[in-house]
Formats: sequence, structure tokens, C-alpha cells
Amino acid sequence: MIEVQSTLLHEDLIKEDFVCNLGKCKGICCIEGDAGAPLEQSEKAILAEIYPKIKHLLAPKGIAAIEQYGTSVIDLDGDLTTPCVDGHKECAYVTFENGITKCAIEKAYEQGLIDWKKPISCHLYPIRITQYPEFDVLNYDRWHICKDACTFGRELKVPVYKFLKDPLIRKYGEDWYAELEENLADQS
Repeated sequence: MIEVQSTLLHEDLIKEDFVCNLGKCKGICCIEGDAGAPLEQSEKAILAEIYPKIKHLLAPKGIAAIEQYGTSVIDLDGDLTTPCVDGHKECAYVTFENGITKCAIEKAYEQGLIDWKKPISCHLYPIRITQYPEFDVLNYDRWHICKDACTFGRELKVPVYKFLKDPLIRKYGEDWYAELEENLADQS
């Protein structure tokens, strides 16, 4: 584990390569799984606030899921997540463009309709954070549907932490990221 401020990073975030390859996977991570995207408690209020601003971008089945379950839900494990269409798998905030998933929240952000990009767990994927009272642990979530991203990352020689520089800075700040790079430079 690598310690940076109040976080511990698994070495796989440094050693493994990863670059999303939407041309290959089509964004399947947004429509597969057993629950919605994990949410931080503060994101619950954000989703409720932005829903009226993004509703027109959602698919009818996504709107139906949100109207039925709410803008966020508690899943079977007791975790706060995005709602899913029909209660499982496909995130209610998913739209499709040319056969590739696109987050309606991110689409609204790109159009300047809102100033929040998307849930941090989505932005940070394949990093998953386990929060403890005193620190966070950042792990690399291996999922077979991301094999093309691993291959593409190896071709480009981009480690997970570099691919996710922007969301890591969004979550922990520029000083945190600079300290991570300093720690890694000291180790080489």
C-alpha cells in the first residue's frame, strides 16, 4: 500500500494499466452489475437538485425508474446508489448515443446545464474507495468487462492512477496528486 495524506492506495493502481476503450466495450459498465453506481451521502442532494435540469436528456425507462424509486436509492447491501431500470443492472441515468452508453448527468455538464460532472464513483472507475473514519482505501476493481481497457492501457502504457488523474484531483485535490507523484518518484 502507498500512503498519501489520509489515503492508502493499492499498488495495482500504479502497476496495472487501464484506459477506457468505449469503441470496444460500448460503456457496458453503466448497464451491467448488481446495483447502481455507489454514491457519497452529499451526492444524494445533488441528484435531487439536478434531476429537473437533466430529465429531458434521460431515456423514458430511466425517467420511469427515477419517478418510481427516487433520484438515489439504498441497495440490498444498504449502500446509497443510483437507481436502476427495473430495479437492477442498467443505471437510470444512462442514455445511448450510436450504441454507446453516455451518462445523462455528464451530458448535461458538457452542455453547461449543470456544474457537477457525475457521481465521483463513476468518474473514478475502476478505482473503488472504502471509507474508514480516519482514512480512505483506494482499490483497483477488476471486472472482466474491462479487459479491453486493460489491453488498451497496456498498449498506451498508462497506469490506472494516471488515467484517473482528473477524478483523483477532483476527489482529493491537486496537492494530494502531487504528493502521490512525489512518493512514486522517491520509490523509483
